[in-house]
Amino acid sequence: MKLRNYALVTAGYWAFTLTDGALRMLVLLHFNELGYSPVAIAFLFLAYEFMGILTNLLGGWVGSRRGLNRTLVAGLGLQVVALVALTFESPSWQRWLSVTFVMAMQALSGVAKDLTKMSSKSAVKSVAGDGSLFRLVAILTGSKNALKGVGFFLGAALLSWLGYDGALWAMAGALVVVVVALLVFLNEDIGKSKRKAPLRAVLSKSTAINRLSAARFFLFGSRDIWFVVALPVFLADQLDWSREGVGGFLAAWVIGYGIVQSSAPRLLARGGRDVDEVRAAQRSALMLAAVSAAIAVLVAADVAVTVASVGGLIVFGVVFAMNSALHSFLVLAYADDDEVALDVGFYYSANAAGRLVGTLLSGVLYLWGGLAAALWGSTLFVVVTWLLTLRLRPLPDDVKVSLADVDGGD
Repeated sequence: MKLRNYALVTAGYWAFTLTDGALRMLVLLHFNELGYSPVAIAFLFLAYEFMGILTNLLGGWVGSRRGLNRTLVAGLGLQVVALVALTFESPSWQRWLSVTFVMAMQALSGVAKDLTKMSSKSAVKSVAGDGSLFRLVAILTGSKNALKGVGFFLGAALLSWLGYDGALWAMAGALVVVVVALLVFLNEDIGKSKRKAPLRAVLSKSTAINRLSAARFFLFGSRDIWFVVALPVFLADQLDWSREGVGGFLAAWVIGYGIVQSSAPRLLARGGRDVDEVRAAQRSALMLAAVSAAIAVLVAADVAVTVASVGGLIVFGVVFAMNSALHSFLVLAYADDDEVALDVGFYYSANAAGRLVGTLLSGVLYLWGGLAAALWGSTLFVVVTWLLTLRLRPLPDDVKVSLADVDGGD
């Protein structure tokens, strides 16, 4: 394993993740102060999610041709441009112009995010050996999610200390330092394909990648159906939580989710047992459906609503994190060594599409039937995820990872 390259890629991804979470909180708080409703604010991020679909498809193709180190730097550079551009937005602008401008910059940030994510996760396949693949994927993915939660707190803190423009300039400056460091030290072509794949190759995938990508679409749609709009509005309007309380809970949920995701290999290998990752993904999807349905029943019946919604969604987060970690490992295990960027890009394009649909349904279902309707929608999506994972093929013996071995070393 090329530990130096893994460390550089991970550091770049961590730096971006902090600014990504902080930027989301800055935009949320800024437009909340302007009087926008939670639902309207959530829809500011639709362009961010939509661009992820295109970016992952085309970014994987570019990465396979030019090298993942270049797409990683490009993603970080675009985030700098988005942060600096947002400093030009002024409260004196017409509301429609401010919304349009911020949506456009969020779209650019979405391109940056998915270029960075696709590059980082694809690079793990290139720098890790099979025996450490699951552990390194889990560390990278889980730490990213934990740091995104930290970014929520960072965004609020920077807004208080430096103001809106000052916070944006500070984050842009920090990313410039990271970009320069990567340009100097990450000077190898990572993940560059030996053959130049045609553009049509972005949609030409193996059956295993197609099925896993479809499962990923519904898995992440199931989370965002309740997470993006329904839960924050429910906590604020129905349970009378403060804005700080709502933001703190969402941040804590994301941090906890990331910690569980990073620990997935150890948790699955408790007792020194060998684990079949495909079967584990199937079991965790079925368990997630049961948890989501139970919360929906309790909320719909108005039974212990606070405990059911808050406590139940914490349990949902634990099971979801395990499922997500297994998916992140499986896509790299199924991916072709010479086309890993293409396969991972296609997979995360499905991920972004699921988040986009989940965001839309979150607002629509909540307006239609409250949190219970959103939770039933989430349950339906998880059931589809489970059905799709039932059709995943077993991993070859030379790719399977002994999680007992992973658990024994650090």
